[in-house]
Amino acid sequence: MIAALSTEHNPSRPPRAEAASHPPAGCFVTIEGIDGAGKTSHVQAIAERWRARGLEVVRTREPGGTPLAEALRELVLHQPMDALTEALLVFAARRNHLQEVIEPALARGAVVLCDRFTDATFAYQGGGRGFDTAVLAQLETWVQGSRQPDLTLWFDLGPELAAERRAAARAPDRFEREQVAFFHAVRLAYADRLAQAPQRVQRIDAGGTPEQVAARWLAVLESRGW
Repeated sequence: MIAALSTEHNPSRPPRAEAASHPPAGCFVTIEGIDGAGKTSHVQAIAERWRARGLEVVRTREPGGTPLAEALRELVLHQPMDALTEALLVFAARRNHLQEVIEPALARGAVVLCDRFTDATFAYQGGGRGFDTAVLAQLETWVQGSRQPDLTLWFDLGPELAAERRAAARAPDRFEREQVAFFHAVRLAYADRLAQAPQRVQRIDAGGTPEQVAARWLAVLESRGW
């Protein structure tokens, strides 16, 4: 059972590290969490941290990141469809994103910082929709081959608190209109992904003040010398 967490909304700039540090060239970092967990608000601060250390940082998102993938994103977020159609569209967008943005950036030594990746598909379509994860795993292999993130920061927040954030922030899309039970299932699926890859996936307690949350992800990065 994952404890409920309290939270605020927008983070401020994180505290500075004592020594200049950064991830290795060609590093792939993903940011995950349920809608309303506040993850996206921290992505810019992470990118700025590494850019200040002289790295090229490619900030992108899924579904999306290319014109084709962004068009598919609009369909997934706003058009009614079943879980298999969702999964196929998300993986089609991911294939194009990998070919056009992620793989070329990694090949030239950039750090890729991506808001959501395949963990989100297992969480939302697998956990939330209850879709067959064996099918998702096959699609993952076909689309990605061996490509996996080097680090995933999972911003974890209780669905009830996340719902309060969403209500105050924006008009909901098709996923954000789901009931709290859906997001409990998504959250549990994220916990399963952490259990399967504990070295890659790092849980960030997304409750507390923005400064507290920033200090938590900063501690994870500094523990790796990043």
